[in-house]
Amino acid sequence: MPMPSPTIPPLRDGDFLAAIDLGSNSFHMVIARYLMGQLRVVDRLRETVRMADGLDGKGGLSNEARQRALECLARFGQRIREV
Repeated sequence: MPMPSPTIPPLRDGDFLAAIDLGSNSFHMVIARYLMGQLRVVDRLRETVRMADGLDGKGGLSNEARQRALECLARFGQRIREV
């Protein structure tokens, strides 16, 4: 049985949204605000995390690569809380 799709509430003026791209070399985040029917970018962040450098022969990630990723995501989370 298929899972139901989550319902996304409509955006209201002043709402913020964030999108994160988790790449193998770098993570990117865009923060936007919905105003007058349009999304306006208010901040962009990019950090090099070198996830692919942490891959082993079986596709697993080293502890160091995981730590870099988690620290980056923590900084992204802090930035979102500041908006």
